[in-house]
Amino acid sequence: MSPADKGAEGARAALLAGVMCFVIWGLAPLAYQPMGRAGADAWEIMAHRTLWSVILAGVLVLLAKQGAQVRRVFRDARLLGWLAASTVLIAVNWVVFVWAVNNGHTLETSLGYYLNPLLNMALGVWLFRERLGGFGKAAIALAAVGVALQALAIGQLPWVSLVLAFSFAGYGVIRKRAAVDAQAGLLVECLLMAPFGVAWLIWLEMHGQGHFTAAPQVVALLALAGPLTVFPLALFSWAARRMPLSAMGFLQFIAPTISFCIGVAQGEPFNALRGVSFAFIWAGAVTFAAGAFIRNRASRKAAERTRVV
Repeated sequence: MSPADKGAEGARAALLAGVMCFVIWGLAPLAYQPMGRAGADAWEIMAHRTLWSVILAGVLVLLAKQGAQVRRVFRDARLLGWLAASTVLIAVNWVVFVWAVNNGHTLETSLGYYLNPLLNMALGVWLFRERLGGFGKAAIALAAVGVALQALAIGQLPWVSLVLAFSFAGYGVIRKRAAVDAQAGLLVECLLMAPFGVAWLIWLEMHGQGHFTAAPQVVALLALAGPLTVFPLALFSWAARRMPLSAMGFLQFIAPTISFCIGVAQGEPFNALRGVSFAFIWAGAVTFAAGAFIRNRASRKAAERTRVV
């Protein structure tokens, strides 16, 4: 196989991994909703998510030979502090997401994850002094109008959307500063959450409210929370290192689009004003993706000119 063929095959594999991770994230409501119908609330699902993620993330860390990174985190108080902060943010994100999809707010989770890349762009300007071009300004303006219309449509601020967007964006900022790979960082975060999760599961079982010893199919459902957490992240990390930023920019809208379709199909309230609000959000998302594509293409051309010179 020629180097060109190998490169094309690697690009296809990265694209497939990227699509798979966002499809899994988009379909996640369909996995968490049966857990809720089985009687588990958001906190119990969160505890199971943490417990099973520790096991699976630990296996991935061992396979990737990143154990030294995990040990380094626990020896470095500053790095551990960063990951403790990221743990709080991702815990908030997980609980709110699970609560939302089990209480008829899947459309609001979709809105939150449409907003996320636009919020990341705004935070990049504010925290890292990144330059915001015309496409970026237009995307943020369109998203702001969409959020305002969404608030009018549902009669209040879309707090689920905003909490999900801000918590995940803040998580991304912290993980950008923390010098640790994705799998190793996730294992540390799950280890920090695990004592609380295990304690909560024990308390539930002692008071006859837990589902850990329920029917095997319920336990299997709850255990699914681990793979749903770890595997998409592993796929995302692998793909992100091998794909252009613009391509990932397009792919990241797969997940909220699937969630949006799930929410509509399940009969969540969707009036004309809410439709207009999503139209503004979609316009912002397309503008964001177009800007990322144009910047990436310009960077490639500049790099090619430099090589020719």
